[in-house]
Amino acid sequence: MSLIRRNEERKSTRKDAVQGGPGHLLSLVGVEQDSEMWGKGRMLNDNVLEKECGVGYHVHEGDAEIYVILSGEAEYNDNGTVTTLHAGDVTFTGPGEGHSITNHGDEPVRFMAIILYV
Repeated sequence: MSLIRRNEERKSTRKDAVQGGPGHLLSLVGVEQDSEMWGKGRMLNDNVLEKECGVGYHVHEGDAEIYVILSGEAEYNDNGTVTTLHAGDVTFTGPGEGHSITNHGDEPVRFMAIILYV
């Protein structure tokens, strides 16, 4: 079985203090449950971080996460190394590794987040 979820069918969510991070995260949900990814993952979301909003530092256990930066500029903590991400950048955080992302700029940061089981 494959999945097609039309844009107008996708749920919008707002989550406050994600992983203890500042502000809130706006998400347009692409995958609602892991069975939609054949049990291989649990998230495929189009996210927006407004100014001074972020996802707090967290470590992945049993899964991995990919970020694809679609627009904006964000501060990214990759296992303690802080860098700046720009549109077109891609990150991968494997099991046992940690990361966070925060928007300190005036423009929203839009990124895809994909969580896969490993």
